[in-house]
Amino acid sequence: MENQDYKNHRQMVPGYHYVLSLIILCCIIISSVVLVEKLMNPQERNVEAIFAFFVSLALAGLFWFARVFALKAQDRAIRAEENFRHYILTGKPLPAQLRLGQIIALRFASDAEFPALAQKAVAEKLRSNDIKKMIVNWRADHHRV
Repeated sequence: MENQDYKNHRQMVPGYHYVLSLIILCCIIISSVVLVEKLMNPQERNVEAIFAFFVSLALAGLFWFARVFALKAQDRAIRAEENFRHYILTGKPLPAQLRLGQIIALRFASDAEFPALAQKAVAEKLRSNDIKKMIVNWRADHHRV
């Protein structure tokens, strides 16, 4: 992606967001159906069906938490970077009233508009989407996943 802007800044990883999530969903559905069928017939051993069901749930949990933990770490890094950037530009830390979503949106603002937009975000309690739409000179982020 050469130029990044509001319309194309969101990033999806097809193998993760679509393929892997669909495979895990199929595993949960199939293992649930097999488990219900096995439980309806008490003469059959159902240990394998129970195991498959719990493994599919564990995969879903791993899928979810791997992404959540990575995003939390990324959020902390963005907060620190943008606080440092604001300090370099203004000599003051970011306003404490800024929410994380606002700070994440502000990272796309150029240095010239960043401090004023941060103050406006606090004063008007702007949503992150509104902040992104107000950015004139987009500062691309090509290092995220």
